[in-house]
Amino acid sequence: MKYDFTTVYDRRGRDALAVDLRKDGSCPQPPKEGFDLIPMWVADMNFATVPTIPQAIRERLEHPLFGYFSPRDEYYDSIRSWQRSRNGVEALTPEHICYVNGVLGGVVAMANVLCSRGDKILVHAPTYVGFTHALGDNGYELVHSPLVKDDQGIWRMDYQDMERRLSEERIHCAILCSPHNPCGRVWERWELEKAMDLFRKYDVYVISDEIWSDLTLEGYRHIPTQSISEDAKMRTAAMYAPSKTFNLAGLVGSYCVIYNPWLRHRFEKEQELSHFNEMNVLSMHALIGAYKPEGHQWLDELRQVLTRNVDFACGFIAEHFPGVTLQKPQGTYMLFADCTGWCEAHGVTLDTLLKRCWDVGVAIQDGRPFHGANCVRMNLALPLARVQEAFRRMQEYVFV
Repeated sequence: MKYDFTTVYDRRGRDALAVDLRKDGSCPQPPKEGFDLIPMWVADMNFATVPTIPQAIRERLEHPLFGYFSPRDEYYDSIRSWQRSRNGVEALTPEHICYVNGVLGGVVAMANVLCSRGDKILVHAPTYVGFTHALGDNGYELVHSPLVKDDQGIWRMDYQDMERRLSEERIHCAILCSPHNPCGRVWERWELEKAMDLFRKYDVYVISDEIWSDLTLEGYRHIPTQSISEDAKMRTAAMYAPSKTFNLAGLVGSYCVIYNPWLRHRFEKEQELSHFNEMNVLSMHALIGAYKPEGHQWLDELRQVLTRNVDFACGFIAEHFPGVTLQKPQGTYMLFADCTGWCEAHGVTLDTLLKRCWDVGVAIQDGRPFHGANCVRMNLALPLARVQEAFRRMQEYVFV
């Protein structure tokens, strides 16, 4: 490989929430003495980003003025080229691209356009906890349509349940997470077509969170929701960002693709009202650096690394942790594992299991806020040696 995905970086003291744990009660307690922390809870990566990003930032820093600015054409051209190459998106123009400070902020802004406070919004469960907080904090009621596992253990949308909820609860806005977080599904075209047919039937507008779209594992390909049909294109606002792909969350900067001018004009007005949704000049140059040819190669290598890590983790769980079940993810770098069987067989609560993990430095996440009873969520975007060490500790100290 051309790029380095094996170096273990010490992130302590470098402003990383994943390792510099807050002491305000919002984070678990640090590990016991003798164990270093392996960060597997916050959904960011422990790999150095593609070098063209810091290079682009350094080049901009050589000019010492940072006053007001307008996005340069290269910003929009980079997004259009990236979407064409990675997702087969044609006829995307700068007019269709709206900057947003973050995907969740964009989700809330679009919900404000489409809904009134107190309205119900359809989501799938398990549900990304960010949706729960962001939409709930802004006065919306989430209606959870549960994903169900088929006879092969693959998470699927329950279209009958979706239709019942859309019709009975008068829902006119839905969140589609594609690829799905936390389950890791990369939706097939027929699945998206069936969902969008339902949304068209009940006149439901769709906010499609596609921040994970670049991070499909080998053998899977993301299908943009807006590409399903002309109707889907016009009733969907799609949220993207380089932040998840290239580990740039700390720089802030996302974008939304909206083809429908009626939606786009209202979204832009909603974003203007806060006087706060402004692009950072360095995040603009970071995106330009990310979407260069080197970024494509870096991402292709990253997908190989993540696929290998997922294969190892799923194989280890199947062999060593009886009673822990999961569907092997097709996208993202997160595992969502159900520990019900193991906990019941050993008389252990999920709280105890989580504490055992954190005590020995295996910093994983409670899955219950994602509407997964007895589930844990685990970040595998680390050098393989650290993933292997985490599972060795779990075998020796946790699942015993």
